[in-house]
Amino acid sequence: MTVSLGELTPERRLRRLELMITRRLDGLLQGSHLGLLPGVGSEPAGSREYRAGEDEVRRMDWSVTARTTVPHVRTVDADRELATWVLVDGSASMDFGTAEVEKRELAVAAVAAVGFLTAGAGNRLGARVVGADGVRRFPARGGRTHLLGILRTLLSRPRVSQPAPPRAVPFRRRTVVDPGAVPGPGLAEGIADLGRSVHRRGLVVVVSDFLDGLDEDGLGDAPPTWELPLRRLAARHQVLAVHVTDPREHELPDVGVLTIVDPESGQRREVPTAARDLRERYAAAVGRQQATIAGAINRAGAAQLALRTDRDWVADIVRHVYAQRRLGRAARRLPR
Repeated sequence: MTVSLGELTPERRLRRLELMITRRLDGLLQGSHLGLLPGVGSEPAGSREYRAGEDEVRRMDWSVTARTTVPHVRTVDADRELATWVLVDGSASMDFGTAEVEKRELAVAAVAAVGFLTAGAGNRLGARVVGADGVRRFPARGGRTHLLGILRTLLSRPRVSQPAPPRAVPFRRRTVVDPGAVPGPGLAEGIADLGRSVHRRGLVVVVSDFLDGLDEDGLGDAPPTWELPLRRLAARHQVLAVHVTDPREHELPDVGVLTIVDPESGQRREVPTAARDLRERYAAAVGRQQATIAGAINRAGAAQLALRTDRDWVADIVRHVYAQRRLGRAARRLPR
């Protein structure tokens, strides 16, 4: 009998994650392979013609310039010694899941994949966890012990207090549950905090469902509040947005009257899912919402990796890595 990841104890889940990642993904980012994202580094990779107003004079390749009498600059591959920062959304909607794993467990798996794949001599991993209780910070350190400590903390995080089942379908986000309580930081505040505290260029991975910060109806008629901080972060770092979703967030099943719960406020609503018109309008609205999220990530200049709780997340990561490698090769083949 197959045991799902969510049914294992935390220590066994960590061991299972490590085995899955090292067996199926190991070697993709080592040796001559490119990293999760192509970008500026320190490994010499050739030269190309100088572009006025775009290139820095300090990167000038004087030997090639002298031979060709045309100004050239050095090109480089991604650094082998990498500082990686992970920002994890710990809000209530991340506790949702109707497939083999919940979104929060898929977020832990994504962090584990990034950690194990970028681990190496001199590489360091730091983390931020944004939740109702504030932002928890983990300094950037190297080593397997440090990574496992971060993963244990993520697995053992208490769930955000919310009403008992039925399961919530997090269609829009509210942050104030008790009018007298002080709302915790949102995704935008977490991204801005990371941007202020991390000065050296590196890889930043934001793991979230990105439902926080949308407008009141959740459809994205206005830019999300996290778009501008993400754009500022991407101007200084390589940014990968890991977008975690669940199949029930994309479409409603025909199961009669369904009680839907807002995971942030606890408000409930009875929905007659047998109505075909309602299901179609829901799917159209979710498509609009997801397009808003994807568009904001693209405008911010971040790469996007979509993971779903009902799909093979390891295969999705493999496809993303190979796609980035193809982009890197294509960039190097451009005329110089």
